[in-house]
Amino acid sequence: MPASPPPNRPAHSRPALIALVVVAALACMALGWWQWERFESSSGTGQNLGYALQWPLFAGFVVFAYFRFVRLERADEEDADDVPSRQAPAREIPAGILPERPAAARDDDPELAAYNSYLAELNRPATPDRSAG
Repeated sequence: MPASPPPNRPAHSRPALIALVVVAALACMALGWWQWERFESSSGTGQNLGYALQWPLFAGFVVFAYFRFVRLERADEEDADDVPSRQAPAREIPAGILPERPAAARDDDPELAAYNSYLAELNRPATPDRSAG
């Protein structure tokens, strides 16, 4: 039985991730080539030309995202090495970034209170009357 790779294997040396990036980039380039061939055919349109130019950009983004992921993972590893417990330090969300939570609805409305009590009455389980019969 082959030994499994260590769980902390760095991203830049993960063969499956590298293979995924290469396959995705090659697929994007192949789709760009296909759209270019469609553009040059007798039924080709400007839309095919646009797609032919767009697919290589997608391939570039796949490669960019891989290198960005590797860089972020290395930064996390360096941060984890600085912390003695070997865990990345907790990051706080800056104040004002998230919207405020909505306030709870007020129950001063008599119609709303009557409707809620009506719903509560409907939701009560029916208990059989033991006195009858």
